Amino acid sequence: MADPELVQTLDYILNRSDPSTIDVLAEAVIRRRRNLSVFNVVGGTPDPQEVAKEITEKINSSVGSGIEGMRKAIREMILRIVREHAPELTESQIDELCNAWLPGANTEKETQLPSDVLLSMIEQFVSFSSGKMQKSVDAGLREELGAWPERYWNAFPPVVRQIITDYLKNKISEKDYKSKIVIALGLKN
Repeated sequence: MADPELVQTLDYILNRSDPSTIDVLAEAVIRRRRNLSVFNVVGGTPDPQEVAKEITEKINSSVGSGIEGMRKAIREMILRIVREHAPELTESQIDELCNAWLPGANTEKETQLPSDVLLSMIEQFVSFSSGKMQKSVDAGLREELGAWPERYWNAFPPVVRQIITDYLKNKISEKDYKSKIVIALGLKN
């Protein structure tokens, strides 16, 4: 015996849907297939009630810690679920899935430094890279931070790296460099 919901759905699709409705339905089918394939990789669909309860508990427990606290709590929950349902995945695969499902929650790597701190780091990096930094300042930074130029470079957002590269290679003027850095950091002139 056929499922009554399936019969009703097929009747609607075959007899009453217009072209725009068919497009929406086709997109829904594609999305459903994608979700099913993702969950099959992860080891099956988690129980929705269990996940909802866990999310609610995590959100309630992290409300006091703000958005970043919530993101961290949700990320931890996602990591636990993936590890439970797909123990065969590597840590990098788990991170990749987590980052796809929860954009902007990339642990410490994506933690943004305050603009004034970044600006100071940029100034020191450019001073060092252009040979204008005093040796004592460089030595102090190396004593405190180790290989600070590499650490600074890795902490810069990609747009800032490109601006610095263009400036150091004389592709842009100092005025353009400063203007672009201010814009990239969201500072006011």
